[in-house]
Amino acid sequence: MKYIDEFRDGGLARGLAAAIAAAARPERQYAFMEFCGGHTHAISRYGVTDLLPANVRMVHGPGCPVCVLPIGRIDMAIELALDRGAILCSYGDCLRVPASAGLSLLKAKSRGGDIRMVYSAADALEVARKNPQREVVFFAIGFETTTPPTAVVIRQAAQEGLKNFSVLCCHVLTPAAMHCILASSEVRLDGFVGPAHVSTVIGSRPYEVFAKQHGKPVVIAGFEPLDVMQAILMLICQVNDGRSAVENEFTRAVTREGNKKAQALVDSVFELRQSFEWRGLGSIANSALAIRHEYAAFDAEKRFHLEYRVVPDHKGCECGAILRGAKEPRECRLFGSVCTPENPVGSCMVSSEGACAAHYTYGRFRGAAVDQKNF
Repeated sequence: MKYIDEFRDGGLARGLAAAIAAAARPERQYAFMEFCGGHTHAISRYGVTDLLPANVRMVHGPGCPVCVLPIGRIDMAIELALDRGAILCSYGDCLRVPASAGLSLLKAKSRGGDIRMVYSAADALEVARKNPQREVVFFAIGFETTTPPTAVVIRQAAQEGLKNFSVLCCHVLTPAAMHCILASSEVRLDGFVGPAHVSTVIGSRPYEVFAKQHGKPVVIAGFEPLDVMQAILMLICQVNDGRSAVENEFTRAVTREGNKKAQALVDSVFELRQSFEWRGLGSIANSALAIRHEYAAFDAEKRFHLEYRVVPDHKGCECGAILRGAKEPRECRLFGSVCTPENPVGSCMVSSEGACAAHYTYGRFRGAAVDQKNF
């Protein structure tokens, strides 16, 4: 299949691995953070780390939108379903994220909450059309990738005059989290593998500040294993040359300016929040979106007078540290024993894009090397 099979070619992978090994200088250590759950998934699934020299380390970042949602936001969604009698529409990955009092959206559904899994924001809008006597709330999460569809349904609801539809907006912004990671200095990084889907919307330009002001190269990469390996090679070359630039490996989908139509749509419906809490990162200024005053009638937080409360994570769960890149999944004492995909303790084990789920699913925690012949 075009643009998939050719980016999974084993022969090319071995050639790239050899090029990376030749480029990596033995006297130094390289540390690159992938800022996309899709990249984390590809790295684990295809054993990319097994093809890298020992002095090239990949660090998982907060690139999973379900994982970075704090417990307090899940609690707000549960409150809408159990206490406010709303039909809550959510993406499937959110349903099993542990919340307060041993609950999750799925467990709240078993207690009588009308919680429905949807595949798109448009599905939630259709639920509202079919249930005019019920309040319907769409639990909107995600990075810049999923924000335009949410903006579309809010505008459609306004145009149709739907009085029973609102959105619990939890959309967050990638560059703000990257700034937070660098500002903390908790993890030593030489550069970033830039996200793929996010970059198709915002373009490559927002990352230029990291190269110019922070001296950290960024290479935007596609989702396939060869995309990621090529990006790693490009980063190593930049570090070796003492350069810091934004380079685009994913030229087949990403431009410098991004999707201006989508950006304009988002700007017309949303504005920056002054502050938003991220799991593991704490409250970050201007890191999320809120619904503009013009569309306040469709803002579930205002309609239901919801109050956000900070809720600490499970004491034994290292999800926060894993999202910051400070720890790897196998360094959590709950990983693979108490915490599994069937019984997740933290959000990193729930979503398919979570680092813990990726490591568990593809056996990274067993330390088994990938068979390059079957790449």
